[in-house]
Parts: sequence; C-alpha cells; structure tokens
Amino acid sequence: MTRPDIQPKASHFIDGAAIEDTDGTPIVCTYAATGEELARLHAATPAIVDRALAAADRAQAEWAALQPVERGRVLRRAADILRERNHGLSVIETLDTGKPLQETLVADATSGADALEYFGGLAASLGGEHIPLGGDWAYTVREPLGVCAGIGAWNYPMQIACWKAAPALACGNTMVFKPSEATPLSALKLAEILVEAGAPAGVFNVVQGYGEVGAQLIGDDRVAKVSLTGSVPTGRKVYTAAAEGMKHVTMELGGKSPMLVFDDADIDKAVSGAILGNFYSSGQICSNGTRVFVQRKALEPFLDRLRERLSGVVMGDPLDEETNFGPLVNESQMEKVLGFIQAGRDEGARLVAGGARVDRPGYYVEPTVFADVTDDMTIAREEIFGPVLSVLSFDTEEEAIRRANATPYGLAAGVFTNDLTRGHRVAAAFRAGTTFINHYNVTPVEMPFGAVKMSGFGRENGKAAIEHYSQVKSVYVGMGDVEAPF
Repeated sequence: MTRPDIQPKASHFIDGAAIEDTDGTPIVCTYAATGEELARLHAATPAIVDRALAAADRAQAEWAALQPVERGRVLRRAADILRERNHGLSVIETLDTGKPLQETLVADATSGADALEYFGGLAASLGGEHIPLGGDWAYTVREPLGVCAGIGAWNYPMQIACWKAAPALACGNTMVFKPSEATPLSALKLAEILVEAGAPAGVFNVVQGYGEVGAQLIGDDRVAKVSLTGSVPTGRKVYTAAAEGMKHVTMELGGKSPMLVFDDADIDKAVSGAILGNFYSSGQICSNGTRVFVQRKALEPFLDRLRERLSGVVMGDPLDEETNFGPLVNESQMEKVLGFIQAGRDEGARLVAGGARVDRPGYYVEPTVFADVTDDMTIAREEIFGPVLSVLSFDTEEEAIRRANATPYGLAAGVFTNDLTRGHRVAAAFRAGTTFINHYNVTPVEMPFGAVKMSGFGRENGKAAIEHYSQVKSVYVGMGDVEAPF
C-alpha cells in the first residue's frame, strides 16, 4: 500500500480553523515500522495556548445554551462521519502509532465513533430530580463545568480524544485537547469533523506540545476540569497542579494488572485473554494483564498452548492488513522495553518465548513470555508497556487473590474459570476498577472504565462519565411563609 501524505495543514486547530505558529518547538512524526519522518509540526507557544483557551471560554456559553438534543445531534453526525472515513483515519492512526491496520480499522476511529454516538444519544436525557418536601419542594439541575482540558496518550490517540470529548461536549462543556507529542495527527481530524458536523467554532480545540503546554492548560483559571490519560508519574504532577486550582480531575493512569487462570478454566480462552492482555497493540495498553497467575496444575498446558498460539504472529508492515503485530511507538519506548526484558533474564525468570529486538527496520520487539516469575521481580512489579508477559504460578484461590492485590496499582484485573461462583467471588475480591470474567481488555462504551489506588480515579464511558463532566445545582423552593427567630 502506498503511504499517503499525512502532513497536516497546520499544527493546531483553534476556534474552528487550522492555526500554525512555527515559533514552537518542532514535533517530528516518525513511522515506527521504518523510523522515517512522515510529518513535522510545532508545539504551541504560550500565545497559542491562550488563544485556544479564549476560544473555548467564549464558545462555552453558546454551546451550553443549545438544546441538549441539538448537542447530541452534532455528536451523532460526527460519529457518522468518523465511520464513513474509517479507512483513511485508520491509515493515519497506523502511520502515527505503528499499530497494524488490521487493528486500527476496528479499534480506533470506530470506538471513537461509538463514544460520540453513545453520549450524543444521552445528551437529551441529562436532567435533575424533583424532591418533595411537604409544602415546599426542591429540584436539582445538572450543569456543565465549563472549559475542560483533555490530555491524551499515544497508544489510542483518536479513541482517547473521543472518550474525553464526547461526554464533555454532551454535558455542554467545551474542550482544549492536547494529544501526545508522539502521536499528534488524528485529534486534528476529529476537530475538523466536529466542526463539519455542526459544532460551533471553539467548542473543540487542539493544541500540540510537550509537558509545558499541558502545564499551562492545567494552571489556567479558565479551565474547570482536567482529564488525563497517561503514566502514574505524570498523573501525580497533573493532579498536584490541578489541586492548586480546585479543579475537577479524571485520571486514567497505568497499571500492573493481574489475570488469574484456574485449573478448571478453558485453556484456549485463557490463552486468548492473555494474548489480548499482553500483545494486542504490541503490549501498549494501560489495562494489560501483564501478571498472569496460573494455577499449578494448569501451568504447563497453558504455556504449551501459548507457545503454539504465538506461531500465529504475523510481523510486518503495519499497513499490510495481514500483519497482526506491529512495532513499538518509538525508539525510546523500544529501549525501555528491552531493558525490562534484560532485567527479567538477570533476575532469573525463565524465558519461554521471544526476548529480543527483531532484526528489521523499525522498533519491533518479539512477543516475549517469561515463566517462573516471582512477585519481587522487576517485571512483576513495574509497568512495562510493551509485549512482555509474566507467568506466575499459584496453588489456592486465597493465595492468588492476595498476591494479585499486592500492588499499588488498581486499573484492571481478570479471572478465567468455569466455576461462575468462583468467578464472581474473585471479581468481587479484586481491588481494581475494571474487572473481567472469562474475557479481557474489552471496553464497550456502555461500561464505565476506570481505576482505584495509584491507577487513577474518575470514570470514562458509561453513564458514570456524565458525573465527571457535570455538576449538580440544588434549588429549594419555598411555597409558604418564611419563619425567622426575630
């Protein structure tokens, strides 16, 4: 497939138009499969960020004043456009991230469209309640927060932008969105599509940049809400800065999620879950179940079947739809992952599969499986964000739950068992915000997604997301005399 020219018209999208300012630091987009430069943008200067915030602030009252059904209609139109242009948007996402086109065609713009459609449908249903108080009564009104700052990650750029924009806009907020500097392209397309769908200028703005751009957004008094998808260290900094202004915050951070496989589980299903939870997107998913605890009796059958399934890996040009395993996003991420693999070797884990950089251009690392992993090993404690699966063994349910929860993280957890009573019991015992029984890493927009402990707080998707992009005003209505002590 011939690679298209993906150089955008300009680096930023503000107040309904593409905006360039070459005074900003250059941002180079490279193709992870080859390392070649594909596009060049510029980070936002302070003046550009201020211009975006001013546009969002000005547009917010007009957008909030629209009938909710009208806001919903705009979001649903945008969802239709995303689906109509899915192939072209998926190619951009593949070029920007390195993920196989086989994946981006079904998991990126389409899931973004699902979010726009879902929250567009909810918009007209958002309301308050009537509270009878004898002769008097009260009612509540659900109001937007104002201007929201969205800060995205590089693994699912379009999806993350939509997961943040859809509930925010449905509630009557406006947004300034900063994509990851590693994947800056698709958010610009989303901004164009929202305007095409009828969103007034300034409702959704995109500014590019590094940490200082995010810091300016978070620290500005015009911003009422900050929503971040990123690492735990970044989350700590963002949360601290947002707290200075008493801003609403949603944090969707990293994890070291456990997956429990009991000896009565369907091994093929469990292996499929482990593949989805470790090797999809080349392992670059925050909710990945990278600590796979397998009950001792099932351990070797599980490893044998996993080895067999890894023969189905097709590594190649991500634009080839036969390819099902792509490179890591950039060289620095590849080197980080290779460092973790070396730590696994050095600390005595048994290498079952993979373990090396692939001898080809680009940032490819083999799908890697370690067995005989212990809880104190680096690969069992730290988030790797790459295709590295750690297998640990256990004997009893109580032991497995205790060890699964022995982590500061709490994003996701999964259990595979044919005993549904056990499945629900284990899911209830997990200290994680998103759990799976006999499946893994499925995130339908109808289901809230989020974390506990150091993996963050707040929820994206589902009706629960509305609570994090709106606030409730209470109104007391006196119907009789007003008594006072004097």
